[in-house]
Amino acid sequence: MFERFDPISASLTPFLFFTGKGGVGKTSTACATAISLADQGKKILLVSTDPASNLQDVLEIEVGREPTDVPAVNGLDACNIDPEEAARIYRESVIAPYRGVLPDDAVSSMEEQLSGACTVEIAAFDEFTSLLVDPVITSNYDHILFDTAPTGHTLRLLQLPTAWSSFLDASTHGATCLGPLSGLQEKKAAYSKSMDSLADPNQTQLILVTRPDLSAINEANRAAKELMEIGMTNQHLIVNGWLDDLQTNDSVALAFYERQRKAAGAINSTDAAVYKLPFVAHSLTGADSLRDWFSLNKSQPPVEDTNKKETIGDLNTLDDYVESIINNHQRVLMMMGKGGVGKTSMAAAVASKLAQRGYSVHLTTTDPADHITGMVHEDSPYLHISSIDPKKEIARYTEQVLAEAASLSQSERDYLEEDLRSPCTEEIAVFQAFASIVSQTRHDFIVIDTAPTGHTLLLLDAAQSYHKEVERMTAQETPDSIKQLLPTLRDPLKTSIAIVTLAEATPVLEASRLQTDLIRAGISPSWWLINQSLLAAQSKEPILMSRAEAEKNWIHKVKKEFAKNTALIPWQN
Repeated sequence: MFERFDPISASLTPFLFFTGKGGVGKTSTACATAISLADQGKKILLVSTDPASNLQDVLEIEVGREPTDVPAVNGLDACNIDPEEAARIYRESVIAPYRGVLPDDAVSSMEEQLSGACTVEIAAFDEFTSLLVDPVITSNYDHILFDTAPTGHTLRLLQLPTAWSSFLDASTHGATCLGPLSGLQEKKAAYSKSMDSLADPNQTQLILVTRPDLSAINEANRAAKELMEIGMTNQHLIVNGWLDDLQTNDSVALAFYERQRKAAGAINSTDAAVYKLPFVAHSLTGADSLRDWFSLNKSQPPVEDTNKKETIGDLNTLDDYVESIINNHQRVLMMMGKGGVGKTSMAAAVASKLAQRGYSVHLTTTDPADHITGMVHEDSPYLHISSIDPKKEIARYTEQVLAEAASLSQSERDYLEEDLRSPCTEEIAVFQAFASIVSQTRHDFIVIDTAPTGHTLLLLDAAQSYHKEVERMTAQETPDSIKQLLPTLRDPLKTSIAIVTLAEATPVLEASRLQTDLIRAGISPSWWLINQSLLAAQSKEPILMSRAEAEKNWIHKVKKEFAKNTALIPWQN
């Protein structure tokens, strides 16, 4: 149906961006492409701009902020843009010249202004921009490949050159949440040059990666359109995990096969070339495994021995999870995890099960890529569904702040209006809406489908820093809903945090890092939900059986090392 993706025969530009819905295989595809090009004698730099980067898991080496050679691949360097570390360095670079010069309270005020999530984004973008416009770096490599974050973050990242420049053009005061404007003005030329590079089809190629799954394809269609509008017209689409042929009439395999074909019909390819990569049973980690993936011929991928007698013991079901919530009287339920693991479907399934038992349920999403309304297949008077729309929340928040500022002088109001054009206004507005939903009392349960890992952590961390910004901008006391949010999330008697994952290497390893970060913030997940398990589906198709067998190692690891309680949810059409 589609031509096999081959980096060697494709006409590739110096800059390659791999993007798409979380969990579709961007990192694996980017790594395999980098290895393939390097094996042809080219000098390659592979960069992750994902806040939840897993380059180290796929390449099986430590990857830091500075380009480091990949020992198993001659000619390949890799690095991570770490947003938090970049923010720390950026914040200190801005503040350091003023220490001992300005009064301590002025320096403290600057630190507060630089505590928001937009500081993390602008700091990461500074590093990202340098890779696009620094001739010392670009001259050393034939290709620079960017393994970008899940789509919502990627769109935000790629639109930053326009967003920040527009903000700088409109702002005239001395400092913002991004730091002193004098320093930011100096970066406008680099921002403009980076945008020119992104929009030049001879310089930059966008490679959208998707799964043969309807939600992932719809996300790819949306991303393609939005990125086309900001000038990224040179686009390719790769359908990853394509199952070409079946060896049996197994019902699970037939449903799996037919779902892929039906989803592929939704691909909206106008000018973009569409390619495929095969479904494989083995984990795509390590250079040799990635080479094998790209070197497979068009026949059936190799199938591992399925005559093993390993067992994983009894595991809980999703019904067991729901029962525990009811028995423990936990009112706030949050689904968290790497993008693409099925948080949305799990949130919808849990909400539906609670509603079927007669409980009043509010199901909502904070995910910028909202798909939750399409996941609920029943109309229940007990189920209320909502989503947080960032654009609407910005408008509401801006109107609220300006209304409260009616008594300000015109110059003070002008300053406030400039502040409200800051990119962090969106974060504050969305955060306030999120806190408001959690504080509601009219429903028995609140089920929250959260955003992908990096965004979620920024959202939760905001409870510690944004209240200062809210107080500054509104000149009023922080709302109780914001004050009470983190205490509520930290209280296991009130909140159940469920980590959703797949029985695969990258989702499990990223979920473990998420759990570590949550525990550090005083939030302890009570359940792990292993979603879309082929082992639980009990297919008899050889390649699906082989993939099911490979799941056992990761199910064992979750049970023994990470989870207090584990539920296994079968693959469903």
